[in-house]
Amino acid sequence: MNANNSTPAAPVSPEGGRDDVTTIEAARLLGLAVRSVQLMVDRGDLQAWKTPGGHRRISRESLDRWRAGDRPPPAAPAAADATGALPATTTGARAGGRPAGGGARVLLIEDSTHYQNLISLLLRQKFPDVELRTATDGIVGLAMAGEFQPDVLMVDILLPGIDGATLITSLRSHPQFRRMQVIVVTSLAPEQLGPYTFALQGIPVVHKPRLVAELPALLTQSLAQRRAAAP
Repeated sequence: MNANNSTPAAPVSPEGGRDDVTTIEAARLLGLAVRSVQLMVDRGDLQAWKTPGGHRRISRESLDRWRAGDRPPPAAPAAADATGALPATTTGARAGGRPAGGGARVLLIEDSTHYQNLISLLLRQKFPDVELRTATDGIVGLAMAGEFQPDVLMVDILLPGIDGATLITSLRSHPQFRRMQVIVVTSLAPEQLGPYTFALQGIPVVHKPRLVAELPALLTQSLAQRRAAAP
C-alpha cells in the first residue's frame, strides 16, 4: 500500500495507554456527569486543551493524579486563628490519616473556611477519634465520598458546582451510601429550605448560628445510628 494513502491509526482506548481522553471518557472513568468534569477543567483540577477541530482533550496523567488523590491545592485558606482551628486544607481531626482505634469517618462539604475551621475545632475537642476530611465544593465532595466512604456526611446546601440537596440525592441512589448518616449545615432560614425539601426528608438540619450548641449532640446521635446500622 502506498504510504501516502495510509489512514491514521485508530485511537487507543483510555485503558490502552492513550495520553488524553475525551470529556465523556473522563466522566465515565470518574463516575461523574459530563458537566461536572467540564467544571473541574474550568477550575484547573484537570489539565485540558482543545484540538484544532475544537474538541476538548483531557490529560490522562492529570486524571490519574486526581483518581489517586493528588490534586491541585485550593486557593490559600486563612491561617489558623487564635482558637487553634485548623486551616481548611486539613484532612483529619488527627494528623496521620486513619485515627487510632478505628474511629468513625466524617466528611464535611463546606465552602466557607470559617465554618470548616469551626467544625474542625469542635471535632478535635469533642470527637478526637473521628477522622475528618473536608471538601470545598459539591463536585470534589462527591468524588471524595466515593473514595473516603464516610460514616457521617456533613454538608452545606449552597455549594459551588453541585448544591447539597442534589449531592445527597445522588449519593443515596447508590447502595454503598444507604447506611451513611447525613447532617445538613446551612445558613438558610427554615422558610428558605422549601426548594430543597425533596432531599431533606428525615435529615437533621443545623443552622449555622446554632452550630456550636447543636452539632455535637447531633453528631453523637448520627455516629450511634451508623454503628447500630453496621452489618
